[in-house]
Amino acid sequence: MSESPSVEQPPRGFDDAHSPAGPVVPAIAATPKQPPPESKESIRVRQLVILSFWTIVVFLGLPIWWWTTSVYRARLPLQEMEDWAEGKSCRPSFPLEIAIESLSLQEPDILRIIRATQHALDDQNDFSPHHLRLRVGSNLAAANASQQQPYYESSGQNEAASGEALQPKERALTIRLAPQTGLATARAELQAHTTMLYIRYPPALVPPASSTSFPLATFIASQLQDLFAEEQAIIAHALTLHPSSYGSHQPPASAGQLASTSNVPIAGTKDHRSGHNRALSLELAARLASRATRALKYAPTYHITISLFAPNAWPSSWDIQSAIAEYLTPLLESASIISNFTIDTQTQLYASFSPSVRAPQHDPDRGVWTLREEDLSGFINAAEWPLSPSIGAGPTLNFIIYIPDAATTPLIIKDSQATSWLIPQWGGVMILNPSLSLSRDGARASSLSKEDIQPALLVFSHQLLSFLGAPQSPSSIPLQLQTLTRVRAASLFQSASSTMGSLARLTVALPSIAIPKTVSNAVEVTLDHLEATCNALKDGRFNAALEHAKTAEMAAERGFFEKSMVGQVYFPDEHKVAVYLPLLGPVGVPLIMSALKELKRIWTTRHISHPGP
Repeated sequence: MSESPSVEQPPRGFDDAHSPAGPVVPAIAATPKQPPPESKESIRVRQLVILSFWTIVVFLGLPIWWWTTSVYRARLPLQEMEDWAEGKSCRPSFPLEIAIESLSLQEPDILRIIRATQHALDDQNDFSPHHLRLRVGSNLAAANASQQQPYYESSGQNEAASGEALQPKERALTIRLAPQTGLATARAELQAHTTMLYIRYPPALVPPASSTSFPLATFIASQLQDLFAEEQAIIAHALTLHPSSYGSHQPPASAGQLASTSNVPIAGTKDHRSGHNRALSLELAARLASRATRALKYAPTYHITISLFAPNAWPSSWDIQSAIAEYLTPLLESASIISNFTIDTQTQLYASFSPSVRAPQHDPDRGVWTLREEDLSGFINAAEWPLSPSIGAGPTLNFIIYIPDAATTPLIIKDSQATSWLIPQWGGVMILNPSLSLSRDGARASSLSKEDIQPALLVFSHQLLSFLGAPQSPSSIPLQLQTLTRVRAASLFQSASSTMGSLARLTVALPSIAIPKTVSNAVEVTLDHLEATCNALKDGRFNAALEHAKTAEMAAERGFFEKSMVGQVYFPDEHKVAVYLPLLGPVGVPLIMSALKELKRIWTTRHISHPGP
């Protein structure tokens, strides 16, 4: 069998021209398929769509965004506010009217005493805004009426003839002169519950008209300086933030400031008229330091809580309402011109003092039980005694009456032998060791009478004056309240003025902060009452000045702490970026890219249609 011949296949990749099947047409490279050209109508529609989106954004979106996010800034008198803060708008003064009365002296002699005393006072005065002005008082027959009626002063007959009403002058003090034989030197006696200073003097202290020396006038001037030295220092301290009000004169407030901040007890004062330097006494500096430590910040209303704690079941009751009405209410009514007060009482029996306090020690020599002074700080048993915290409209003052057990009575403090102490800016404690009356069967009376409570309320009255910021001198309570009125007027005037300056600086420093209309109204009210306060102080109408100063302070605080402003103070720009980016990214990028592509297409088309040279 013969084998068929095999046909040799050409290898792959052999040239197609040598292929027995004939020549092969070479392959054509694939080209991308172009989209059909856009019609003019589709281009026009796309342009209109892009234009409509941008028209909505520019003419509707942006105005709405601007209107809804822009802050309202009411116009404020910034320069006027700064002038009040720097003391340029007002130079407050405190003229104290003092009347001198005498039934035994003739009017020419009284006028000579007044002129000599006034000259001595002016020479000794180191702080000119606070000055004493002496006037002739009424005779003894009208003296009682003068204590209830305001003192009037006329500048002359022309004023009275013009029909203008005389301005009332609030008399700060009345000096009654009375000669007394048998005295070697003059003596002064200040009444505890009046504004009357009695001065008894030997008749020889009133020299004839030809004499150049006047010992009685020197004595009166020294007494007045001692009475009002602490008030002068306190007011100067309250006005230390108004240095420009006194030019180059530095008031003696630096002494009070040093004493209250660094407890440095002495500082120099300088009289701007004579350049006389005088060191503030250690005693006065200590008083200023004590006042700054004890006094509460001013508040329109204070709440007083009087608590009775006893370690056993006695007493079963106490006549506290009658005691408050008789011993405390008169003081609160007199101080109502400064602040309002609310009172509540509570009793807790079986309430021992803090267990951290060492038990009272018996002193057989004096027959008393004693507590160590170092244990007084832990005497309050805060864990078991229901004491009122400072909640509500104003600060709370806690006054505690603690009645020790009969086995440890009387109980006193070991070193000082006192039975009361004061806790700065919080309240006071009184250990009451009453004279316990006995019933017919020899047992204790079941209740405390108002006479038993009287010592505690009298102590609380003096502590309350310390908390309000009253000076320790003079000892007359009416004079202390008058001083407190002037001090509060000065401090509130300074505080409201400083707040105006702070608000003006805040407005300039934060241009994006909102200033609502309520802030503008508050600023207007503040400036009006600051002006009224300044005028009332200069006129010697201190009660009216205090009322205006309180209104100015409340309006200034209301404007500075406006809720909408406080919220935006803590709204940084980073927060705005974090809010806007998630919104502007998805919306803004497509709009911007589509607009850029369309602008590029238009530019390319025009470039092809009109090629350059």
